[in-house]
Amino acid sequence: MEKEDLRKELKVSAIENGTVIDHIPTQSVFQVIKILNLSGYQNQLLIGINLESRKMGKKGIIKVSNKYFKSDDINKIALVAASATLIIIKKFHVIEKKKVEIPDQVEKIVKCFNPNCITNHEDVPTRFTVIDKNELKLRCHYCEKITARNNISFF
Repeated sequence: MEKEDLRKELKVSAIENGTVIDHIPTQSVFQVIKILNLSGYQNQLLIGINLESRKMGKKGIIKVSNKYFKSDDINKIALVAASATLIIIKKFHVIEKKKVEIPDQVEKIVKCFNPNCITNHEDVPTRFTVIDKNELKLRCHYCEKITARNNISFF
């Protein structure tokens, strides 16, 4: 076989129904799996890390069969992998493709890192305003403390 005939592509099986999370920064793939509670997922779950990407150099991808994510989960993905693209698959066809977006408000999915915040002592749902989408900084509605990217903890 001639050298130019060799194909340098990876074939990953298609999913019939479900969601593909593409363009995940390689270092964020396992964090996305964790925040979406996919480690114990019983249906097919395909994970690719350090895949070639024209846009990103290297990327990660997660294919989740028979699962469609609600807005809270999509917001979680946006907070840890703002470059991600969600692709909705039905009967092996792409139904929808959209880039995740960091929301202006984050409610009920992130814990306030301030141990004295009312949300850590009473049954009060957390609420944050995103004050910096590039550096990812969230201001708590109740105590006004700033939670930065490296302090974000999900419920």
